[in-house]
Amino acid sequence: MPNSNAAPPDASSWMSALADFLLEEPAVESIRLNPDAKRVEMATLGRVDGELLQAKLSEILRAVDARWLKQNGHVTPNHGMLDVEEKDGAFVLAKPSCPTAPKLWHWRDFAWPEPDEMEQESEDEWRTLAMQAGLCAVTLAAGYITERFFSTSHWLPKGLFAISLISGGWDAAKDTWENLRERRLDVHFLMLAVALGAVAIGAWEEGALLLFLFSTSGALEHFVMFRTHREINALTKAAPKFAHVLQPDGSTADRDVHGLQIGEVIVVKPDELFAVDGTVISGSTAADESTLTGEAVPIPKEAGATIYGGTLNQWGLVHVRVDRPATQSALAKIINLIQTAQHLRAPSQRFTDRFGTSYTILTLGVVAAMFFVWWLALGIPPFENTAASKSSFYRAMTLLVVMSPCALVLSIPSAILAAIAWGARRGVLFRGGAAIEKLAEVDVIAMDKTGTLTEGELKVSRIESFPAGREQEVLRIAASLEANSNHPIARAITQYAKAQGIEMEKLAEFQSITGQGLRGRTEHGLSYVGRRELVKDSPLGEVLAAVPDAPLGFSEVWVLHEQIVGRVLLKDEIRAGSRGVLERLAADGVRTIMLTGDRRAAAAEVGEKLGISEVRAGLHPEDKVAAIRELTQAGHKVAMVGDGVNDAPSLAAAHVSVAMGARGSDAALEQSDVVLMKDKIEKLLAARRISHRARQIIQQNLFISLGSVIVMAVASLFGIVPLTLGVLTHEGSTVVVCLNSLRLLFEKE
Repeated sequence: MPNSNAAPPDASSWMSALADFLLEEPAVESIRLNPDAKRVEMATLGRVDGELLQAKLSEILRAVDARWLKQNGHVTPNHGMLDVEEKDGAFVLAKPSCPTAPKLWHWRDFAWPEPDEMEQESEDEWRTLAMQAGLCAVTLAAGYITERFFSTSHWLPKGLFAISLISGGWDAAKDTWENLRERRLDVHFLMLAVALGAVAIGAWEEGALLLFLFSTSGALEHFVMFRTHREINALTKAAPKFAHVLQPDGSTADRDVHGLQIGEVIVVKPDELFAVDGTVISGSTAADESTLTGEAVPIPKEAGATIYGGTLNQWGLVHVRVDRPATQSALAKIINLIQTAQHLRAPSQRFTDRFGTSYTILTLGVVAAMFFVWWLALGIPPFENTAASKSSFYRAMTLLVVMSPCALVLSIPSAILAAIAWGARRGVLFRGGAAIEKLAEVDVIAMDKTGTLTEGELKVSRIESFPAGREQEVLRIAASLEANSNHPIARAITQYAKAQGIEMEKLAEFQSITGQGLRGRTEHGLSYVGRRELVKDSPLGEVLAAVPDAPLGFSEVWVLHEQIVGRVLLKDEIRAGSRGVLERLAADGVRTIMLTGDRRAAAAEVGEKLGISEVRAGLHPEDKVAAIRELTQAGHKVAMVGDGVNDAPSLAAAHVSVAMGARGSDAALEQSDVVLMKDKIEKLLAARRISHRARQIIQQNLFISLGSVIVMAVASLFGIVPLTLGVLTHEGSTVVVCLNSLRLLFEKE
């Protein structure tokens, strides 16, 4: 087994991720990866969901950089239970097995995640299907006109019908052949069987009409998928490829974004995309964050402001410190969430997935039985049509057509994909169809306070000095020391000081006192900034006797400098949209509950201002989980909205979990079913709205598809439905279902 210590950390990281993927997928036995050729193959054993495997694999493949793989040669993941080898530029990871096992493996090619190529392939596919359907229509019409209005040899219309049958059934034949090789039957097999049966009884027109409508509905289905992919890939295309890295001599060097290291500084010019997530360290500008949030309103960015990769720098030259690698940027996470979500099944979609091989076999069995019932029990001729009655075989073919579940199979995934695409363009990310359906069922929404109902970012409210009159000095001292800290309180104080035009002092000494605060020396003497205990333990501690504790909802930072004592009061502001969201939820009959670890009095104050139904304060993470379970056991469908690490357990316990996406912790995002970008609580209403609309569309689609199957199947049993009408009804319902789902893409927020 090849081994080398020359591989960079990035290489071992993605190889370990690939190994984890291999170990987690029981049906996958081996992976062959060639980064230079951009080719990946997987050996599978038994039946697998290829689309879901593709979605999971794509996240890992995007981290692969062929250049350093080529430069650094061998890499070995930290998984001793896997066999790893390199041959002809390809890396092969395999689970240990007996020598004969590989003979049973089925190797499949998987797409390398190139957004442009994937979108182009999707477009080419639906256009090809449309051309085949068009050729089928033209030759069908020509055959019909030739047969009815011209006195020609019978072979000419039949030849045209044959061309129509071949063009309309070509794609179905390819899919059927692949399924038969894997011992599966589906609706494509049924359609081909009906078409061949129609030809066998001389109904060439009906067979060609069936395949025309079937191929047209297939082209329409792929067009819906293409539109969805195009909406989603717009995000992928927004990801920048290069960045201008600031060099020690002040010059810049262009580098691939995947090569950026945390802590490096990049220069972003006007009208350029920010390459990665980071923090502005100099300059000012405004950012267009519509790719993440769906809102085109520019967001001002000053020193200390957070930047998100893939957003647009509108007018200023800024220097940005890299805070996250490109593969962990907000945009990369969004893309991964969406691409995986496309293949996660909704509950109702899993229901329709059962209409596969078993339903096909059942349908064929019913049709065969009815053929013999009509023939042997009712005495209807088996193959000869008469003016008074159609043959048993003709009736069987009609029954086979109307029982085929094309519309039913498409009714849910088409709506789910359209809803996911709608949300992705508006800052609402659904992690699969289950999230969309479950959110519509919710009757109780539990919310964290800090970072969800409030901004989650402290802001300076006022400055106090003792004695009064020296507030500017208190702020200058606090800002001078806090400028050397990364704490959220420190950022709030330094930003406020800059806005007030305060010039910070240079520090001769600086020290962080664990759990207490900061110590620093300037040309004006020694200073302390931190908790109340710093002042309490100083010679000026008697000042505290006359100073009350910070008001409810406020945090305090004390400043001590020779004869100056003062404090900075900060407050976490309520989100501007929180009250409106809660009022709308109450109007919709949804019960709202605040679950917070904050003090009861502070939580009650926020709850009273917002009009929230119930407040539960002073909770630990396990208490939040207990509250969620209590509500669930009472028969409620509970959604939990949060953003912090301490919210992750309660998010996992909820019926549906919603995370605030901009500042949300990785733990919270991992547990979430729905992500609200840019921490806008108003997006919760948009998410609920599209969830309800998608559910309505799904119910409509199921009614249309099931209704047409039941009505036409019953009518076919009595022989009152001609094959042509059965074909039109069956395929017409499929077209209607696809068009109905497509409406979701044009919903207004």
